[in-house]
Amino acid sequence: MARVQRMLDACAELLDEGGYAELTTTKIAERAGVAIGSVYQFFPDKRAVTQALGLRYLDVFSTRIARRIAAQDFRHWTETVDAIIDEYVAMHREEPGFRSLHFGDVVDSRLLDSSRENNKVIATRLRDLMISAAGASGGEKLDLATLVSVEAADAVLKMAFRSDPNGDPRIISAAKLLVRSYLEQLFATESENQEKTHKTEETDKA
Repeated sequence: MARVQRMLDACAELLDEGGYAELTTTKIAERAGVAIGSVYQFFPDKRAVTQALGLRYLDVFSTRIARRIAAQDFRHWTETVDAIIDEYVAMHREEPGFRSLHFGDVVDSRLLDSSRENNKVIATRLRDLMISAAGASGGEKLDLATLVSVEAADAVLKMAFRSDPNGDPRIISAAKLLVRSYLEQLFATESENQEKTHKTEETDKA
């Protein structure tokens, strides 16, 4: 609904201007150009608005990653690490409110889903993308790998943006190397087999 999206847009702008502490439902209503009753029709409080905004960010993040995967030829799904981190950094720089809210930790470590921590929600979404769009094989090994990768990247990328409002490129590169090296070592045999298959297919085409 367009009215709800206006409220989320207003919330994003206000987060960038004053952070979560200064955010109120009244300010959201005023910025969105709607009556305060309209806000309460959909959201009981400001936390609920930021939850909806965080989930919208997750959908945008997933869509951007899926498009990158579809547009590039990755020999193995572990090679998507750089693209995923690039999309996160781009959202931090371009998406209103994202640099202030991220995926919700500034509000609540379980903002996206009350039953799970935010990073677990993100890891599950990325795992599903790796299976559906990048050809990864599901299972406990992948579940753990995506969760560890998300936790590690989250910590290092936060450091990158504390160091530089636009993200310290050296630390961003370190985050890519850290996660990529971990995944490549963990899935080395699988990657080698997939690369052999890729080369065989290229030879057959030639």
